Amino acid sequence: MLTRNLPPALKQGDLVVIVSPSSALADAALVDGAKHTLEGWGLRVRVAPHALDHVGHFAGTDDDRCADIVNALTDPEVRCVLCSRGGYGVLRLLERMNLSSLLADRKWIIGFSDITALHAAVSHNRCCSLHAPMAKALANSHSQKSVLHAMRDILFGKKGMDYKVDADPMNRCGVASGRLFGGNLSLIYALQGTPFQFPVKGNILFIEDLSEKLYHIDRMMHNLRLSGMLSKLNGLIVGQFTDIVPNSEFGQTLEEIVMAMVADYDYPVCFNFPVGHVGHNLPMVEGARVELSVAPGGVTLVQK
Repeated sequence: MLTRNLPPALKQGDLVVIVSPSSALADAALVDGAKHTLEGWGLRVRVAPHALDHVGHFAGTDDDRCADIVNALTDPEVRCVLCSRGGYGVLRLLERMNLSSLLADRKWIIGFSDITALHAAVSHNRCCSLHAPMAKALANSHSQKSVLHAMRDILFGKKGMDYKVDADPMNRCGVASGRLFGGNLSLIYALQGTPFQFPVKGNILFIEDLSEKLYHIDRMMHNLRLSGMLSKLNGLIVGQFTDIVPNSEFGQTLEEIVMAMVADYDYPVCFNFPVGHVGHNLPMVEGARVELSVAPGGVTLVQK
């Protein structure tokens, strides 16, 4: 039986709203392309009033970006909210939204990268969300077929997560279960000590990041350890750390940094999982119950 706190499965004719809660879009054509793909899935698509705005770094003022999200979540006709892109900006909105009331009508919220902050806030309201590709991938659907097929199956309730990936020599074997949470490490780090940090006790965390320096990653992982976050986990999934800034003087690789931080714990750890700022960015259901099996022959992640 799949997770009970999933939003209702989408069906033909349901309405999706595209919002931009973070950085401004450099290319509005990506929204048009995403709209075309979603309509090809049999969905209706509306672009939020401020989704294409530019106010400095952001896609509109904080008030406007927040209003677009709130309006989408409170409109009973809307069944899914797709974030157009990440960048930076969601953290500025969290205090402005009363998600406990906004999520009374459960609906899918989709995005990754900076949208990790929204997933974390949603996680406290017993509602699953989807860490998954956004407008750019949907607009280039011809090159993202397997990932978008998995995303569509999850949204339409046809199939949950059932992934198998190759083993990595740095993996630590074992089997664990719990709810799945995570996303961009920089955002997880930024939320530590706030009411919006992910609930990790007895759960499985996944992390990824983009264009970070090794010492920044080391600092963030130390934060997760010193705060007690790493000691509470049942399992850790290390996704793609894309375009790490080279620094041979630091003396440790990404894998060595992570393993040093979890050396005192005995849960399974896997590396090189296909999630993050890469083309093959598997959709991950935040809040879903999963079983993670890390074995010499490979890694499986299965939704329960």
